[in-house]
Amino acid sequence: MRWSAPTADVTAEPSPAAQAAQATPVRGLDVSNWQGDVNWTGVAAQKPKFAYIKATLGTDFRSPNFSQQYKGATAIGLIRGSYHFALPLRSNGTRQADFFVDHGGGWSRDGRTLPGALDIEHNPYPDRAGRPEYKKNECYGFTQTAMRGWIRAFLTRYHQRTGRYAVIYTTTSWWKACTGNTREFAAKHPLWIARYRSTVGPLPAGWSKHTFWQHSSTGPFPGDSNVFNGTPAQLKALALG
Repeated sequence: MRWSAPTADVTAEPSPAAQAAQATPVRGLDVSNWQGDVNWTGVAAQKPKFAYIKATLGTDFRSPNFSQQYKGATAIGLIRGSYHFALPLRSNGTRQADFFVDHGGGWSRDGRTLPGALDIEHNPYPDRAGRPEYKKNECYGFTQTAMRGWIRAFLTRYHQRTGRYAVIYTTTSWWKACTGNTREFAAKHPLWIARYRSTVGPLPAGWSKHTFWQHSSTGPFPGDSNVFNGTPAQLKALALG
């Protein structure tokens, strides 16, 4: 959803719904194999509304904890989805999208399943870089044009397989460095921005708002803590498509 500048009195009081959303953030978490089996009873006590769970990485890794984590999030009533960690040097975007959908990244219109997310960022897995000389290269040795092509292939294939536009998880700095700050995907793909500061900060080009904000890796939830930029009803609408 694109937002435009207000045309009415900018000093007008926010609506009651907007005030409630600001007063009560819609909180959630994301977890991966690094968290192991999650204590979902403990998580439920903190009253999150959503969760993203890592399903796959590249085309050769399926999280061994995905089933426990996904079923656990479902059991405590969370709106939940899965994400794929991209390793562009390992294989093309189309193949990785297929691997993701085939192993937990699908979607159903049940009101509880979020669209899958593409986690595209610097490479924290040097042993999986694909080529030794690119182990510490944040863009995996890709040109900006090539990276945009890889992302496009993944997103296109995911949409073909599921009918949904995948969420894009990234950082503003990586997006600028590795895609040339492209606006190509902003119109259709929700943005999940990672920034461990007190504010969201500048967004990648083309997005006037973020959908999710990953703001902490140290709590209050296991894994990473997030906030949805909207109301509980809007979160459910995102799940419904």
